Amino acid sequence: MEIEQVLSNALRALIPPPRLRLSEWIESEVVLPEGVSAQPGPVQLWPFQREIADAIGDPAIERVTLVKPVRVGFTTLLTSAVASFVANEPAAILCVLPAEADCRRYMVSDVEPIFAASPMVAKALTYDRDRDERNTLLARRFPGGSLTLVAAKAPRNLRSHNVRVLFMDEVDAMDPTSEGSPIQLAEKRTLSFPDRKIVMGSTPVHEETSNVLRAFADSDARIYEVPCPECGAFAEILWDAIRWDEGKPETARWQCPHCAAEIAERHKPKMVAQGQWRATRPEVQGHAGFQLNALVSLHANASWPQLVREFLSAKKDPTTLQTFVNTILGQGWTGAGDELDDSELAGRNEPFGLDDLPEDVLTIAAGIDTQHDRLECTLIGYAKDETAFILGHRVIWGQWDHHETWAELDDLLKTKWKHPLGGSLGVEAAAIDAGDGATMEAVKAFCAPRQRRRIMAIKGVSGTRPFIEPSRGRNTRGARLWLVGVDGIKTAIMARLSRAGSIRFSGDLPPVWYEQLASERAVTRYVRGQPQRRFERVPGRRAEALDCVVYAIAARQVVHVNFEERESQLRAGGIQDRPKPKNVYRSKFLSG
Repeated sequence: MEIEQVLSNALRALIPPPRLRLSEWIESEVVLPEGVSAQPGPVQLWPFQREIADAIGDPAIERVTLVKPVRVGFTTLLTSAVASFVANEPAAILCVLPAEADCRRYMVSDVEPIFAASPMVAKALTYDRDRDERNTLLARRFPGGSLTLVAAKAPRNLRSHNVRVLFMDEVDAMDPTSEGSPIQLAEKRTLSFPDRKIVMGSTPVHEETSNVLRAFADSDARIYEVPCPECGAFAEILWDAIRWDEGKPETARWQCPHCAAEIAERHKPKMVAQGQWRATRPEVQGHAGFQLNALVSLHANASWPQLVREFLSAKKDPTTLQTFVNTILGQGWTGAGDELDDSELAGRNEPFGLDDLPEDVLTIAAGIDTQHDRLECTLIGYAKDETAFILGHRVIWGQWDHHETWAELDDLLKTKWKHPLGGSLGVEAAAIDAGDGATMEAVKAFCAPRQRRRIMAIKGVSGTRPFIEPSRGRNTRGARLWLVGVDGIKTAIMARLSRAGSIRFSGDLPPVWYEQLASERAVTRYVRGQPQRRFERVPGRRAEALDCVVYAIAARQVVHVNFEERESQLRAGGIQDRPKPKNVYRSKFLSG
């Protein structure tokens, strides 16, 4: 009997213990430190996160795609999954994010603190850390593998890696590069591994060009369904089933599509806990796809009443409504229209202008387009609710390299116009096009001594970019160059112009100005095999007015205005000059 016991114990020692599911490992090993989470301590996954985690850890599943909103904890889940591979399945791991700044922020804000707080992962990463010169901020080595973060914008970042595990986050913010789709380039780095793992997640942006929605369509397309407390039937919680009393967001509830019972918010935690994922295309094997919306989030700021309040605020403006659809509902946006009608826009003109300011205008920004024989300037005023008033357009004739041309522009930008509340308003920020290589130095020379007045030399850049940001290049001479994300601003302009009242027009604007405002249309083209939304010129039209409006909107982003204080200043008869702020403040006019 003793010999049998010894043999039995020996056999058990040879058999590896049962493999923990990834969700179980995360909850037992990953720790959230203070500063990373409002609830530090061991990770507690939400019910809908567990199957996503287990799919990432399942060796039978090669691909995982997640269409995600905000407030569902994807970043923590992603970091925890990376930690699992580091600790349990050492391999070459590559994380791809849209830009290098995203990589640095993710490493410093999430990866490093979470890894350091989780003993099992921290132990794995101590391997020769002090002596291994190959460890950098975005590249770490450990026994049996490595972890590298790269930006999708630079194709060379992807060429030098062969990896078994690939994580890609916010893929809808990744534009085609000179070598094609960064997503496809990254996936090619995994081809030599038969047991590769590819995980992709993103908040969708535009329906017709969304990378994550296209990948989800190739998956088994799982949706999260919860049981109705009244009838017990399972259903997905969708926005069109949320009800509330007029003017009372706090009454928000969900109407069951099966029995029509209206379920209060207090039932949500139990419903979500009992929920389950259902594959709508179960015939697809090896590719798990998950689509979520924030209605199932257990975040305190994702309650149904809170989301109703956000919707009521967002629906007033197509730009903010798109943000709600993308980030809360986890859906791609379909635009209201791709081309503007200049005659219809001109018909909206109203009797106001620079010499007759509307009372609601509390700050003014200017956009200047630089041509070789003239400068064109559009001035836009903004109200408390960020309604934009196109106040006027000026053309300054003269050669771009003549002092008199720039002196006349300086006089215009120094002008103050009487305000109906009292006092006067002047231009508080201006963006001047310096994108023409011939005129750049002249523009920068004009802006350099006027930077305290927020007069900026700018260059328009296409693709998924911030509305305005400083160039990273060193300033060897002249003014700092600012980069303007023209595609994002044009998209916002089109969305706002689809609804009358969001942008209002002075009766002083000539018909040709409206023709130029409507000079471009949005189209979807395949760029290096990847669909991309872009703007193309309507044949035969000039675009100076559109460019000026884009630049003026960019200039508005760097002005921080306390509107209550501004009203008081105007009533008192004047505005004190303010020093240039250190930070760039983004206006709600183009939020999202």
